[in-house]
Amino acid sequence: MKSIGEVLSNPDRVRKAAPASLPGTAEEVDAEACSICGGAGFVRRERPLDDPRFGRAEPCDCVLNESATARHDRLERISNLGALSRFTLDALDPDRGTVDVPTIQAARDYAAAPDGWLAVRGPSGAGKTHLAAGVANARVAAGEPALLWVVPDLLDALRASYRPDEGEPAYDDLFELVKTHPFLVLDDIDAASGTPWAREKLFQVVNHRYNLQLPTVFTLSGSTAVDERLASRFHDASLTRVIELAARPADLYAQVGGMTRERLAEFQFSDFAESSAWSAIERESFRSALVAGREYAEDPDGWLVIMGAHGCGKTHLAAAIAGRALRHGASVFFAVVPDLLDHLRASFAPTAEVVYDDLFDRVRNAGLLILDDLGAHKSSQWAEEKLYQIINYRTVSRLPTVVTTDLKPEGLQEVHPRIYARILDPHFGHKIEILAPHYALGRGPARPQTTRRPPR
Repeated sequence: MKSIGEVLSNPDRVRKAAPASLPGTAEEVDAEACSICGGAGFVRRERPLDDPRFGRAEPCDCVLNESATARHDRLERISNLGALSRFTLDALDPDRGTVDVPTIQAARDYAAAPDGWLAVRGPSGAGKTHLAAGVANARVAAGEPALLWVVPDLLDALRASYRPDEGEPAYDDLFELVKTHPFLVLDDIDAASGTPWAREKLFQVVNHRYNLQLPTVFTLSGSTAVDERLASRFHDASLTRVIELAARPADLYAQVGGMTRERLAEFQFSDFAESSAWSAIERESFRSALVAGREYAEDPDGWLVIMGAHGCGKTHLAAAIAGRALRHGASVFFAVVPDLLDHLRASFAPTAEVVYDDLFDRVRNAGLLILDDLGAHKSSQWAEEKLYQIINYRTVSRLPTVVTTDLKPEGLQEVHPRIYARILDPHFGHKIEILAPHYALGRGPARPQTTRRPPR
């Protein structure tokens, strides 16, 4: 009869931690994958309850016997780091960011000998993800396993795994992998905990790792309330070290669409000149627009909508307002609307240099936002919704915003009805119409229309 030790040490009694086809473990199942771990690289062996290794993932025999190069390649492949592999601790520059030398050293110390939990907290753009991914990359470089999941993506994957397509992991396999992985990074843990199901799944993962004290790194912004049960785990000072990151000092000027700071400086109110070929009505509308632009630049408040034909000087006037705001110390975001929507879509890509949430938040909260060339362009429902969210937020917050468009009010109402209702609400700002034609095309048809700026 075999002893209990012999039975438990038998490879047939070893439970796989996860199959190799799991997202975040391996892209394909090698034809010669290990028969014990299925290519996952680690297993959970059945051990007595009082054994300190009980419930922990341990390296498989195939891992212990592989070469250093093969081990690094495998660990990098199964880490789920993807494009975040470029975020190393060495790439953090204390002179150009918010992560100082002591913080970087603390991250290096934790990566070298992870003990307990590390929580990295700070606002968008502070460098949380870079720091957390840097720790995971340091583990991989040292030949140790690491797994990173952005929490909203993890919850999506868990939902999909209830009814997996062919080749995709089952729910139990994926959930077990995340709960028991030797080193886990959960990025943005307070971004997707709204539904009861999501809160329960997150708590089960966190609680399991809390009970076994498995090394875990969390990032959170602190702007969203964390579930009380999760918070109780994070606040255990005996297990968790908290790193606080400050907001990144932002450049006062940002742009999407080509209006660089150098080009912006070329547009001045003094260069906003009229033509002697214009009619009296066209000239008067042009002068009124110049006066209104200067007044708005001195005291930006609510909306300023500049309407007129293509090439009549709308962008010039908006740029002059932006330049004046910068000289007064305000932050300015100058966005050409079609390019802005393209950038927001592109920021969803895993390889994007700018994260969608960071870009969206910066546009939405700019001290002065210029939305140039809001026209009759065809946009997807998603793009229209994102644009409306920005406009609605700034309307409610009464943040200074300038819009230029070649649409007349009735055209704007037809193409963008919800946006029309916001930016042309006289309680939140005013519009000016430049009736002069394109500079290079001479005189065009003029329709006299006048508006007054409402009292503030």
